[in-house]
Amino acid sequence: MTGGEVAGILVAVFWAILVSFLAVVLVRLAQTLKATTKLVADVTEQAVPLLADASATVRSARTQLDRVDAIASDVQEVTSNASALSTTVASTFGGPLVKVAAFGYGVRKALGRDRQDAPPARRERRTVIVGRTVPSARRRKQKG
Repeated sequence: MTGGEVAGILVAVFWAILVSFLAVVLVRLAQTLKATTKLVADVTEQAVPLLADASATVRSARTQLDRVDAIASDVQEVTSNASALSTTVASTFGGPLVKVAAFGYGVRKALGRDRQDAPPARRERRTVIVGRTVPSARRRKQKG
C-alpha cells in the first residue's frame, strides 16, 4: 500500500464517522419533531374546548351585566321617586306639623308655670371619686 491509498482510506473512515454522527443527529431531530408535533396536537385538542367554555362564560357574564345594569337603573328610578315623595311630604305636612308642635310646646309651657311656683325637689349632691359616684352622706363619713 502506498501513502496515497492509506490517506484515501483514512479520509473514507473519517467521512463514514462524520456521516454516522450526522445520521444520529438527524434521527434525534426527527424524534424531537415527532414529540413536538404530538404535543401541539394535544394542546390543540385541549385548547379548543377551553376556548369554547371561555366564550360561553363571557356571553353569560355579559347577560348578567345587562341584568345588573337594568336593576341599577330601576333602583335609581326608585331612589328619585322616594326623594320626590319625601320632598312632597315635607312640604305638605312640614309646615302644619311645625305649627302643631309649637302650639303643643306653648301649651306645655303655660301649664308648666303652675309647677314652677312650687319649690323644686331637693336633689342629693353627689361627688365623683375615681370614676365612682358617692352620695353626700358617704362623702361626709370619708372626710371625717
